[in-house]
Amino acid sequence: MGIFKTNKPRRFNHQYIYYDERKEKLAKMEEDAKRELGMLPEKEFDPESIRGKFVEGTKHLKRRKESGRKPMHIGVILVIIALLLFLWHYLQTGSWNFL
Repeated sequence: MGIFKTNKPRRFNHQYIYYDERKEKLAKMEEDAKRELGMLPEKEFDPESIRGKFVEGTKHLKRRKESGRKPMHIGVILVIIALLLFLWHYLQTGSWNFL
């Protein structure tokens, strides 16, 4: 019986039909050689180039930015939590009477 020895499923291996790995490697080698010879500018990471890309990609964040609405401050959230805790404690103690 095979209770303690189960076979693992076969791994997924996707072979691309229209992909030439050799061509991509040659293009990368060419680009690196041109960069070393100074024919192409150096690739440098510029954080300013990606700033705001997430906001531009979503409708609701873009609308919020255009309207100028600010997010809720942590102080407002803490005050609301404190009021809810006070209300919960007041109702739990049973010190309220309707008569």
